[in-house]
Amino acid sequence: MTAPTAVDISRLVDTEEGSVDRSIYWDPDLYAQELEQIFARCWLFLAHESQLAKPGDYVTTTMGQDRVIVTRKRDGSIGAFLNSCPHRGNVVCHAEAGNARGFVCNYHGWSFGLDGSLVGMHEQAAFDRSPGFDRTKLGLTPVAQVATYKGLVFGTFDPGAPSLTEYFGDFTYYLDVLLDNDEGGTEFLPGCISSVLNCNWKIAAENFAGDALHAGWTHDSGARAMLGKSVPSATDGESYQANVNGHCWEFNLDLVGNAATLGDRAILRYLRGREPAMAERLGPTRARMVGSMASVNVFPNFSFLPGQNTFRVWQPRGPQQIELQTWILVNRNAPQEIKDAYRKGVMMTFAPSGVFEMDDGENWEYATRANDGVVTRRQRLYYGLGLGTATTHPELPGNLYHGQVNDANQRAFLSRWAQLMQADSWDQVPS
Repeated sequence: MTAPTAVDISRLVDTEEGSVDRSIYWDPDLYAQELEQIFARCWLFLAHESQLAKPGDYVTTTMGQDRVIVTRKRDGSIGAFLNSCPHRGNVVCHAEAGNARGFVCNYHGWSFGLDGSLVGMHEQAAFDRSPGFDRTKLGLTPVAQVATYKGLVFGTFDPGAPSLTEYFGDFTYYLDVLLDNDEGGTEFLPGCISSVLNCNWKIAAENFAGDALHAGWTHDSGARAMLGKSVPSATDGESYQANVNGHCWEFNLDLVGNAATLGDRAILRYLRGREPAMAERLGPTRARMVGSMASVNVFPNFSFLPGQNTFRVWQPRGPQQIELQTWILVNRNAPQEIKDAYRKGVMMTFAPSGVFEMDDGENWEYATRANDGVVTRRQRLYYGLGLGTATTHPELPGNLYHGQVNDANQRAFLSRWAQLMQADSWDQVPS
């Protein structure tokens, strides 16, 4: 197999003029570069600590297209390892989640501890007689760095990557809106929804990074079904787009905008009743963001909707396919009826049969497949909405822009993509 051709990235994304070359959504050589330059380098979401409550608890997931096991080790720390046996490469753990004393490859019986070390194998004596055999060098390959932020577990394959807190920068101010609005912290409700979409991972990620424009048009019928009325205009009221290091949050300050679309008034009463406590903990501005009409993408492929509380990862499966993994985040101290209401509401809205997810999935698939026509690809895509709208706010950090209906965050997302695709190391990536 020939190596992928290196693509000149500088011509693909023009944030000054607001235009993008369509090839970034279909080109297989670009996709191969992404796996190296982005998914083998960035901090990627792995799990929530609530999924790894006790030693031996584990989940399996992917980092780019690399399979990994994430587990709570016996000393209480969290580790992550390639889910591939170093003997013949077989997948070691096939289950999505569970609790285990260790992991055993079903091909030749190689067994590994919760720390990834090789502890035994079938016909062990034969290996022990083999010159040069050293089991200490044949454990599961560890993910270079694993760290947590207020319940969320991330990993990176790059030992030279900045720390997780450096990677987030001032974006932690925004993350705390959902992760730290209650002293009890958060948890994932049990279960993960998995589905496949035939779209490029960036189309989904940038939609959550900043595409408030589509909500009132694409989701009008879904909003009427859930709310009995259309989605309020995203140009009404005080609204912003904010980004830091390619991490993007677009929002207004209506407190219960997204939450209202779940169709359960108990959730609205819960949020309104907690507003004074949240304001004391986060300040009044962030308290109003907790359930607001908003969307978020943590670069590169981890997204969520405040208020809706649907958390998802767009796992790349090729230049024109993703596997979507979805969880539901709630406050650990929330009453069970509220947790149940969130579960039901997310299933009705942002699940494979949800009233909003079906709208998005169809658009993303057609937006991907239409870009690779030999004539179509000659026309660049327009990303110029909101040029010149940079602003400031005494409380809101990062690069801030006025108005949710804006391409500012999408430009920031693609700018970060281009920076990483061109950089040889993190030293060359601006922050």
